[in-house]
Amino acid sequence: MIETFADRLLAWYDRHARELPWRVGPKQRQNGLKPDPYHVWLSEIMLQQTTVATVKPYFSKFLDRWSSVDALAASNIDDVMSEWAGLGYYSRARNLHAAARQVQTEYGGMFPASESQLKTLKGVGDYTAAAIASIAFDQRAVVVDGNVDRVIVRHENMRQPIVDVKAAIRAEADKRTPSQRPGDYAQAMMDLGATVCTPTAPQCLLCPVRQDCQGHQAGDPATLPTKKAKPPKPVRRGIIKVVVSTDGEVLIQTNPATGLLGGMTVFPHSPWVDVPAAAGNAKANFVDWHMFATQHQIPGAPGGGEEVGIVRHTFTHFHLVLQVLRLDDASVDFRSNQSRWHPIDGLDGLALPTLMRKVWQLAKRD
Repeated sequence: MIETFADRLLAWYDRHARELPWRVGPKQRQNGLKPDPYHVWLSEIMLQQTTVATVKPYFSKFLDRWSSVDALAASNIDDVMSEWAGLGYYSRARNLHAAARQVQTEYGGMFPASESQLKTLKGVGDYTAAAIASIAFDQRAVVVDGNVDRVIVRHENMRQPIVDVKAAIRAEADKRTPSQRPGDYAQAMMDLGATVCTPTAPQCLLCPVRQDCQGHQAGDPATLPTKKAKPPKPVRRGIIKVVVSTDGEVLIQTNPATGLLGGMTVFPHSPWVDVPAAAGNAKANFVDWHMFATQHQIPGAPGGGEEVGIVRHTFTHFHLVLQVLRLDDASVDFRSNQSRWHPIDGLDGLALPTLMRKVWQLAKRD
């Protein structure tokens, strides 16, 4: 007889589990197929703050190029950054490469199975370690992500913002996590939050645990979790320059390994300056670009250039507004410690982040 929360959820998962390229489904598990820890780890790192739909093609490309953790460990970091370009949060790519080398050098090429050992890997925190231990090694681990937060908050009718009830959520998650099939249970919770108990318009009639869901009984589960007021997102502005030489090369730079867009290829740009008066306004317009340019020089680029337009981009913590300049027929003799020349037709092979691709799309000439 199906009684517990976990029992009902697993029975639902057996029928409705999502098919994902990194997942070993419940029927496959029953037939003896075990998850590949490398696939689980790679997918979990990619899925940090990124949607499943976005991750799928990147995951496939990575496996095509580096089919094992040993292959990834032997790779060049520049190649990894290039394959990661466009996925965002680039520190994940650097950590991924470093962790692959840790697995090879410290664990003999075999992923550790315990949460404590997994957390020694670069870029692996509490959630990721629990997810890998549970999904890849079927160990009982308390896996709590955004989907789990939402399911438990609604099921327990917690009316405070998530940040204020983190300990209570974890206690509930621990209480519900079974010793049998913990990996399937963890994925079932993720699937329930992603497909049924969604952020908006939850499909309660399809939910396998609605019979004792207090949020459903209260009649307003879609209002949960309660949102905590956020301060307006800062707005920053800057100048960026696309410099093309007489030989058809473009001036580029490589960011320092740490920090925003760390290790990525960028076009020379000024510092990004905070504009407090524009906070919260992603569409902020500025008319004093000429004055701004005279006050904020671009290191590693020759002077001059024509204005070709504005590029807007939103990062996790701020909005960015860039005035794009283009300078043609620059002397190939220009040299700086910050910049180097690169053939224009080779830009696609570089680790250009999405922001820089936006800049290039605006500035390039067919």
